[in-house]
Amino acid sequence: MGIYLNPGDRKFKMARNSRIYVDKSGLIRYLNSVFDTESRFICVSRPRRFGKSMAANMISAYYDRTVDGEAAFQGLEIAGDAAFAMYCNQCDVLFINMQEFLSCSQTMKDMLDLLKQKILHDVLREYSHISYFDRTDMVGCLDDVFVETQRPFVVIIDEWDCIFREYRNDYQAQRQYLDFLRGWLKDKAYIGLAYMTGILPIKKYGTHSALNMFTEFSMTNPRELTPFVGFTAEEVRKLCEQYHMDYEETMSWYDGYQFRDMTSICNPRSVVSAMESGILDTYWTETETFEALKIYIDMNFSGLRDTVVKLMAGGRQKIDTRSFVNDMTTFHSADDVLTLLVHLGYLGYDFDTKEVFIPNREIMGEYVTATRVSQWSEIIHSVLQSDKLLQATWNGDEEAVAKGMEEAHLNTSHLQYNDENALSYTVSLAYYSARQYYTVIRELPTGKGFADMAFLPKKKYADKPAMVVELKWDSTADTALRQIRDKQYTGALQDYTGNILCVGITYDRGSKKHTCRIEKETT
Repeated sequence: MGIYLNPGDRKFKMARNSRIYVDKSGLIRYLNSVFDTESRFICVSRPRRFGKSMAANMISAYYDRTVDGEAAFQGLEIAGDAAFAMYCNQCDVLFINMQEFLSCSQTMKDMLDLLKQKILHDVLREYSHISYFDRTDMVGCLDDVFVETQRPFVVIIDEWDCIFREYRNDYQAQRQYLDFLRGWLKDKAYIGLAYMTGILPIKKYGTHSALNMFTEFSMTNPRELTPFVGFTAEEVRKLCEQYHMDYEETMSWYDGYQFRDMTSICNPRSVVSAMESGILDTYWTETETFEALKIYIDMNFSGLRDTVVKLMAGGRQKIDTRSFVNDMTTFHSADDVLTLLVHLGYLGYDFDTKEVFIPNREIMGEYVTATRVSQWSEIIHSVLQSDKLLQATWNGDEEAVAKGMEEAHLNTSHLQYNDENALSYTVSLAYYSARQYYTVIRELPTGKGFADMAFLPKKKYADKPAMVVELKWDSTADTALRQIRDKQYTGALQDYTGNILCVGITYDRGSKKHTCRIEKETT
């Protein structure tokens, strides 16, 4: 056992010994299916603290020939797989954390030289009896070992993209690094599996990638690895039952990442922290300052500011991810910035509709903080006034609600305020503080149509009235209330017992005035 060659299973044991461990060993089933095939090159990109390193440690423990895999994986899902024994502990593993080498070096050449020396040190010590052609040639020595043992290498590279964060504008260093990886991995018979993890997908240069042999599993399309991006809804439900936490409230805080085959993926770091502390709060965002988000949403690209306001108001925005070149400095449009925010975890992405959105309450709070510091007056004023607006709604103060909507409209008037959909963005932002007390549903199905907005009290706020809001354009508030009654929108809340506020909000283009009517029902 060495430091980089066959490092053992100590880190994996530490994960299993933790108070909370969620079994993600099913990931290995997919890796076994591509082992020693043309598809054996895997690049997994996820936001920080989404379990990338934990998965890498698990994979290392599984393939490492010096580990007792039967004991290490006892009771886990993969242990029951038919191919478990076929690949378990059958390889030499090289496990590299690039951040470690980057921190010890002043230049890219220094870093790569140090990496090669460290790997060679482990390999030559373990296989001292082999006759090497050139003991200073890392790739050649790996070839020599493979010829002698006929045992493939599994290469695991964690934090593979840290170079692109440290050498943001040094394109020569970036190319040097990518060329090194290509020379080490591409077309090499000794590679049984190469598994890289990072925040960013593989860097593109021009029309091609230097590492085009890799299959990418990213936040825009995690493909077959979707269940292993974060915690699934069922995994969170089990944890909530075990730790006596409110499942619905937990999901409102940390759910929201959705992919083609799975609509609920939660932030694992935040869920674990909430279960351990018993408190729902911001945990993932504590690991990095909001300045990281502020830098990007303040960029001066046409349409970016409007889109951020729209997203904070609960809307979605279609984007084109194809021009993003997978780094943190090269941006050609607002879409490139928004694509980066998807990879960083600050936006969710709907693969089918190609739309981005703010995924959950935790991330929304980060946008509020970032815009407050940036002095986005249109956001801050609406957020600060939202408590007053909500209280006025509860009090049935129709005039105060209409006035509040007028102010929110002025603050978001640049959002092409010309239809009911745009009106709904204004209303969503104006009722920002309601998200503390309610689950807010847009387009609630009722059996006779869709209520524009429904505010369902969370369990801990059961004393608050439910609200059904109908929006009308160039119509009267009475018409909006009549639609709520005629289409029996409140019937969709039959499981709710308590007061229901029926709220009609309208906007007249001629007078440029909002009106509001509020009626109370009891179920």
